[in-house]
Amino acid sequence: MIVNNLSLCYHNKLILAPMVRVGTLPMRLLALDYGADIVYCEELIDIKMLQCKRVVNEVLSTVDFVAPDDRVVFRTCEREQSRVVFQMGTSDAERALAVARLIENDVAGIDVNMGCPKEYSTKGGMGAALLSDPDKIEKILSTLVKGTCRPVTCKIRILPSLEDTLSLVKRIERTGIAAIAVHGRKREERPQHPVSCEVIKAIAETLSIPVIANGGSHDHIQQYLDIEDFRQATAASSVMVARAAMWNPSIFLKEGLRPLEEVMQTYIRYAVQYDNHYTNTKYCLCQMLREQLESPQGRLLHAAQSSQEICEAFGLGAFYEETTRELDARRAELLTRTPEEAREPAQDDSGVIKMAVKFDRRVYPRQITPKMCLLEWCRREKLAQPVYETVQRPVDRLFCSVVTVAEQKYQSTLWDKSKKLAEQAAAIVCLRSLGLPEGRLGEESPSLHKRKREAPHQDPGGKAQEPALPGELCKKPFVALGSGKESPLEGW
Repeated sequence: MIVNNLSLCYHNKLILAPMVRVGTLPMRLLALDYGADIVYCEELIDIKMLQCKRVVNEVLSTVDFVAPDDRVVFRTCEREQSRVVFQMGTSDAERALAVARLIENDVAGIDVNMGCPKEYSTKGGMGAALLSDPDKIEKILSTLVKGTCRPVTCKIRILPSLEDTLSLVKRIERTGIAAIAVHGRKREERPQHPVSCEVIKAIAETLSIPVIANGGSHDHIQQYLDIEDFRQATAASSVMVARAAMWNPSIFLKEGLRPLEEVMQTYIRYAVQYDNHYTNTKYCLCQMLREQLESPQGRLLHAAQSSQEICEAFGLGAFYEETTRELDARRAELLTRTPEEAREPAQDDSGVIKMAVKFDRRVYPRQITPKMCLLEWCRREKLAQPVYETVQRPVDRLFCSVVTVAEQKYQSTLWDKSKKLAEQAAAIVCLRSLGLPEGRLGEESPSLHKRKREAPHQDPGGKAQEPALPGELCKKPFVALGSGKESPLEGW
């Protein structure tokens, strides 16, 4: 990416707020389409970011910050580079600076979360916990302002008293930050509590730097014109919109809200084009549907277990197929430009049984997978649990897995875009080689139909994860060859 040397201006701007699980790349691009001037990513924790490696994704034309488990923690692209603000969760000045230096060439600004009241943030001394430690706030912000080439901001909540609030924001201003976002509620208050426009106004009248008003979605902002009314009520320089933008990102559109069906379809297109994980796509669409979740389309969305099924639920099946072909063609073209010795990780193929298969979630019951079938069979036969060894191909970051059962190895020759899909494909090869049922719809697997998966849970970064399958904890970790050593909606 080209480094953006221009300072980001925070005067008279419409801003997409940082929202956990919502502020990923598809939503940020959609908000820009509809008129947002600046977009914040979801809060990302400093320790997690420092474990990441910066990877240029030539297939998607993105820059990815990838964790050791190959989860993409932050993905951005050139189109948003001059307008995206990276928000971090931190409680340590040196870690904050290390993160800033890691990402500063790919973003327009850096923000510190000082307002999130959720336990996953405050228990680490981050978010709203910082409000009770002005010395630490000053050290973090001063270190960032002096140590990074990007404008630094922070996002706070108001304190119990106006006097204490004004004292804090004046101290924050002296650190040299470019702007301050203020959510007009106290740490213990939630969206149902009225936002304190008067306190935001007092802050705006006290400081010389831009003040960004936030917290108006519940009481004030239902359409575009309401954004300006909220700005005037708070005397703020700019307005940051959270929930109203989550419900319909076209809130930023001067001409008025677009039909929700149109908005969701555009969002889905971005999600597919940028390979957004289907669980995140599904979550954001559910926030848009809201009271329509029990509609026929809402039920289809709820049942979807892949990006392809989400597309089909919204009449975009052909788009998914076309985009998938385009991405596959880019990968193939990339492989042709890669020296042969660097294309695939070295593997010992001796004695490995291979088939060209892929795991298609649609042909299996929701609670059944080939890995589960293989594990159950091994238990019945009193064999050791299957062991999966997964490698990643550096050139296109696809995965291939080998499963060992009773000292025999099995592998699919087709590479997959995730570790989990590659392991399922390897399990299919094993089951088919042994002539065993793999759990497909219509197959009899009585011992498995009684087993139910737990609902997906969240990691501290707020992204939904697939539940662990029996035996997963004893697997060998995958090897990311060629590389170095991822809640609830934000309520603030």
